Amino acid sequence: MGRLSVFSYTRFLSSVITNPMFDIERWQEIFDTIRKNKLRTFLTGLSVASGIFILVILLGFGQGMQNGVAQEFEEDAITSINVWAGRTSKEYKGMNPGRRIQLRNENFESTNHIFREDIEFKSARTYIGGMTINYGKESLAYDLQGVSPDFQFIENAKIIEGRFINENDEANTTKVAVIGNKIKQDVFSSLDTPIGELIEVSGIPFHIVGVYSETEDREEERIYIPLNTAQKVFNGADRLGNISYTLPPAANFKAAVAEATQFKEQLRTHLQQLHTIAPDDTSALNVFSMMEVAQRYFSLIDNIKFFFWFVGICTVIAGIVGVSNIMLIVVKERTREIGIRKAIGAKPWAIVGLILQESIFVTAISGFAGFIFSMGLLEIFGPYIEVDYIVNPSVNFNVALSTVILLIIAGTLAGFFPAWRAANIHTIKALKDE
Repeated sequence: MGRLSVFSYTRFLSSVITNPMFDIERWQEIFDTIRKNKLRTFLTGLSVASGIFILVILLGFGQGMQNGVAQEFEEDAITSINVWAGRTSKEYKGMNPGRRIQLRNENFESTNHIFREDIEFKSARTYIGGMTINYGKESLAYDLQGVSPDFQFIENAKIIEGRFINENDEANTTKVAVIGNKIKQDVFSSLDTPIGELIEVSGIPFHIVGVYSETEDREEERIYIPLNTAQKVFNGADRLGNISYTLPPAANFKAAVAEATQFKEQLRTHLQQLHTIAPDDTSALNVFSMMEVAQRYFSLIDNIKFFFWFVGICTVIAGIVGVSNIMLIVVKERTREIGIRKAIGAKPWAIVGLILQESIFVTAISGFAGFIFSMGLLEIFGPYIEVDYIVNPSVNFNVALSTVILLIIAGTLAGFFPAWRAANIHTIKALKDE
């Protein structure tokens, strides 16, 4: 049994050594050819490596643009829909154009009831202007807004201290306030926490109960108080500045866009009927869907990524054509040698294998060099890249590796035709070649 194992192992080694891929003499010939034509081989390899490098970098920046756009939409809930009023531009049912439309609490309540099955979060908002805001002797110049408890989720405001406005605040018209993190840093930097501190709005004290953070500083320069408190204390009556909703998550992005579009149109129609507005009067009510904007951006990104693929693949093809041309030159230069090989009994497929092996070697080494260099750059510098709409450019490793494998296959095909031409050269003509 032991002798049989030794014999089998010896036969395996013999088959490996005689295999063309492990033929030391053949590899010596290939390296000898490369040494004799260093510049030509370098330029050929550089064109292939550059193709893969450019393709991977372009794909990385395509993904970076997608990451950047996604980050921009994280500022607010992507399924949010906002409504604010304007002026009518058309006569309708005896009503003159130029009417100022005013959203009111009853509008908010009726839409909440009618669309209760379609809504995830809801909030009305009123803007409070002309008020003096003070902390002790310091005057504060920040926006003051009355909002509903769900406003935190619609704006994606993250509570970092205390709490946000709740249902109890709304029901009891409590005088509490939630401030942005930038306000905390500007005004309350000397305190461990601003929670429990008093600010005065036109002489009326409000207790700070929470601090929120947003992705942009300007979003943190607001003070939120309960909507009911804002309306009753500051004589806002039942007037609203805008109404906001978010929809529940959908099965996929396409379904989410369709649901948001449908809800937007139904909401617009309902409010137009309440305020006697012409169906085609788009200036009286503004209904903004974040999802529709996201769709336009992501469609643009898809088109850009397709363009990047096109440019990258064209660059790779240019490199492959270069490999094919170099192999043709190699065949031409070695025509007499090939004739001698055939004269002493070399089979056609042995000639093909010799040329193919060199083509595959140059393509594979160059392709992996471009792949490793480009992936290394993205891995090292990608996380630190944050410019407008481009964040952390990166490429899926499997996708990038697949492109290199396809490149090697293409390099094989590129070398096959010159190799086949070499194998079919007539021996007599090859021997006569100068």
